[in-house]
Amino acid sequence: MAHDVTVPDEQYWDARYAQSDRMWSGRPNSALVREAGDLTPGSALDLGCGEGADAIWLAEQGWQVTAVDISGVALGRAAGHATAAAVADRITWQQHDLGATFPAGTFDLVTAQFLHSPSDAMPREDILRKAAAAVAPGGVLLVVGHAGLPAWEPDSEVHLPTPDEVVAGLGLPDDQWELLRCEEHPSFRTGHDGKPDPRTDNTVKLRRRTA
Repeated sequence: MAHDVTVPDEQYWDARYAQSDRMWSGRPNSALVREAGDLTPGSALDLGCGEGADAIWLAEQGWQVTAVDISGVALGRAAGHATAAAVADRITWQQHDLGATFPAGTFDLVTAQFLHSPSDAMPREDILRKAAAAVAPGGVLLVVGHAGLPAWEPDSEVHLPTPDEVVAGLGLPDDQWELLRCEEHPSFRTGHDGKPDPRTDNTVKLRRRTA
């Protein structure tokens, strides 16, 4: 489904999700499991939660999760999955166009997994700066994104930043943040056509210093 740039992102994503009963695998992102698996559970903010697999996994690990997406269709589906997983009481679902509104509060973990838009209209750098501002002292910011275009969208003109570009775009003071990870890595998933879709992804992980 090509993205008509005249269509608001909310309508675009609602239409995408409405095309099928499940758009994603239902499994948490492997980078989240790898990077957050040894963190002490507390409060977490999941930006771009989609159908809720990451939020549900975090809740199962003991986190109290605020999960955010632009699509009401996705959020309704995610809430149903959380109920089925018996963790609905540990997740609060919020609908936000993150370029316009952002969840209130601070969190021990803020995670943005593949927070991309089919157009450059989404102010991703600004959103990630707000994400960093929402990290509590001692907390972690985890940003995982695509570094290469999908095989089914080879002509996209959307810029996919390197991990170094993500860090530079955040503009965080070195004396207030500790860079824990900044790297590209191979990723293997199933594409929209059901065929293997090898990709390169990147991970940026930072911890806000307590003093």
